Amino acid sequence: MAVASLVGAPVWEPMLKAVLMQLAATLLAVVISAVFFGVRGAISAACAGLACVVPSWMFALRLQAITRRTGTATVTAFVAGEFFKIASIVGLLVLVWALYPDLHWGALMIGLILALKANLFAFLVKT
Repeated sequence: MAVASLVGAPVWEPMLKAVLMQLAATLLAVVISAVFFGVRGAISAACAGLACVVPSWMFALRLQAITRRTGTATVTAFVAGEFFKIASIVGLLVLVWALYPDLHWGALMIGLILALKANLFAFLVKT
């Protein structure tokens, strides 16, 4: 079974749009956190946002590579990629917690929530 886009575009194009929306949401979270929590908050929000953006970007590139090679992405490849993306996000967040002693939890949550919810808006925006 293949994963197909509803509008006939390759399946990875909406994924790349979602990653760009996540990046924009992360930048917004950094600005909001900098205003309310200072530099410490801005760094915390950036770390949380990038912990979501980097795995999503890698997942989109993987889907792009699969669709270029085989012409379509299978459901198995999509589900496996999504599992590794989620595991990577959790791992990166744990790494941020372990390596950044001045972590501001409020700013981290702002960055995380905005980056994760940006995916919902990416599919609503017409391009």
